[in-house]
Order: sequence, then C-alpha cells, then structure tokens
Amino acid sequence: MNYTGNKEILTSEAIALLKLLISTPSLSKQENKTAEIIFGFLQNYTNSPKQLSNNIWVRNKFFNDNKPTILLNSHHDTVPPNASYTLNPYEPIVKDNKLFGLGSNDAGASLVSLLATFLYFYHHPNLAYNLIFAATSEEEISGKNGVELLLPMLGKIDVGIVGEPTNMQMAIAEKGLLVVDVKVQGKPGHAARNEGENAIYKAIEIIQWCKQYKFTKVSPLLGEVLMNVTIINAGSVHNAVPDVCCFTIDIRLNELYTHEEVLEILRKNIEAEITPRSVRIKSTSISNNHVLVKSGLELGLKTFGSATTSDKALMNFPTLKMGPGESARSHSANEFVYINEVHLGIETYIKLLEKII
Repeated sequence: MNYTGNKEILTSEAIALLKLLISTPSLSKQENKTAEIIFGFLQNYTNSPKQLSNNIWVRNKFFNDNKPTILLNSHHDTVPPNASYTLNPYEPIVKDNKLFGLGSNDAGASLVSLLATFLYFYHHPNLAYNLIFAATSEEEISGKNGVELLLPMLGKIDVGIVGEPTNMQMAIAEKGLLVVDVKVQGKPGHAARNEGENAIYKAIEIIQWCKQYKFTKVSPLLGEVLMNVTIINAGSVHNAVPDVCCFTIDIRLNELYTHEEVLEILRKNIEAEITPRSVRIKSTSISNNHVLVKSGLELGLKTFGSATTSDKALMNFPTLKMGPGESARSHSANEFVYINEVHLGIETYIKLLEKII
C-alpha cells in the first residue's frame, strides 16, 4: 500500500498500531511479539523490513548510498507496570481524548509517529537525505541487544531523531549516567564489647561527602552534575559489628565531564573500593547550528537539556531527542498519551523534515 503524503490515513493507522502495541506485553528482553507486529505492519507498506534480534528497521524506497542519512528511532520495550495501576496496563482505553496503556507515552506514541513520518516520505524519489526507521529493544534497561547491536548494520548515519516524550520540543543535550558500586571495608567484632571497626559508620562519612560535594563545572543546558546514594547494604545480625558496607551511587553527568573524570574525583576523595557498572551512557549534545535544529527553531520549537537518558547516549553521531507526550508520565501508574499529541507528533516531525529533505 502506498499512503505516501496522506497524513490523515497514516495518523489513523499509527493510532491503531499504538493500540495493538499497548495490548501486547513487551517488557525489555521480551519484545518478540511487538517486534513481530511492527515487522508485519511495515511489510504492508514497504518491500524490505529487516530484523535483528528484536530490532526492526527499514530504509526508504529510493535509498542512495551517496546521500547523507537520517535515522528515525524509538523503542518498543516497556518497564513493568507500576504497582499503583488501577486500569489494565495492557488494555488500550480511550477516554477524554486520552489513550491509556503501558508504553503509550514512553515511547509508543513517539515510535508510531516516527513510523508514520517515515512512511509519509517512503516513496519520494528525490529526497536530499536517506531515511532509516528503526524500532529497537532493551532501551529501558540499556541492554546490549538493542540499538547498540543494530547500529553497525545500518551503515553511516549522519544525524538521528530519537523518539521520547518531550512535548515535541527539542532536547539538544542529554545527561549521561554513571552508576558506581562502593565497598567500604571495616573489621568484624562483637557489638556487646564494642569491638571491630564498623563499616557502616565509615560508609556514613563517605555518603556525607557525596551529599555535600559540588562538581564545579555547571552546564548552561544541563545544569550541575547530580550525585545520589540510592542503595545501601550492610550487616546480617544485630549483635555483630559489620565489617563490610556496600552502597551504590547514581551520578547524572552534564556534557562538561567524562565518566573517567568523575571516577578520578571519586577515587581521590573516597577511601573505599569503587567499581563502575558501566561507562556506556554518555552525555550527548547536538549543535544549535545543525540544520535539523535550525529547522525546528524556524517552526517555533524550543530547545532544552534533558535530565533523562535514552538510546541517544549510545549513538556516535548528532541526535535530536523529541517526541509526543510528557516525560513525567513515563513509568507512572495509568500511563497515557493524548490522541491529539500523536496527531501533533506526526505533523511536527513531517514539517521538521520537509524543510531539509
């Protein structure tokens, strides 16, 4: 079927697809059913969707290796349903112009809007840019079998749009994430005789330092680096002084620090064993002067720095994060997206690209 250029039909199809995706559980690493649905949907409109693990992608009909390429990407996995849900998370309910359901806002609305946008341009023979649409997995857990697995298959990408709920405003920068496990060593002893060296007390001093320390470089877009202790574990019985206390630090980096710089600061100030879980989720940014950002500014869109992470962090080319919905609704109970937000998403994506392709 060729619905190229027909926004009304594509929008209707996109909303129907979103309802089907909501009704199909797709927790991270368990996205095979939604992958099947997306692949089948693309087969109806294109000749050549492809699949790698639970990642689905397709190129525009007149893809030309001599042209620059834009990636349109969002994810189809979800977090588990919030415990406070009062609605069935897998039932797409429409009420008061809201479409309820797990993954509706994060990031189903972005995914189907980008897919409709891709199909709008799919049959155009003379685009200035190639387009690749990719629906990827394991985003919610920063898994290695999602976009990181897929990117080497796609060839050279010049710029990307990553679909996440931003009220269709342009996130031109995004904070990175560094998770660090800290092991504080004490000495065991009997609590009744006040023996040993209490690892909890030693950890408290380090945690207090974490609370008070201020990273000096503050970003105009992303603000300061934020550091929070989020997990702590020590002891097993009431009458023994614990010899080990382990805790975890969640650090949100701005673009002015690398993971290695932050780790160096920690190691200079903390007398304990420090183990980073990963240094993959880096802070990223795209220039205000990039043609894609300029196109958005001409449409009246605003730019901002995003505190939340996404697959944007795993891409080694400039990316713009934007999509329908609100970030605050993500992972919440009774998650929803407004129907008109999907309409606006498709309309805005198309106008954004029309200015450059």
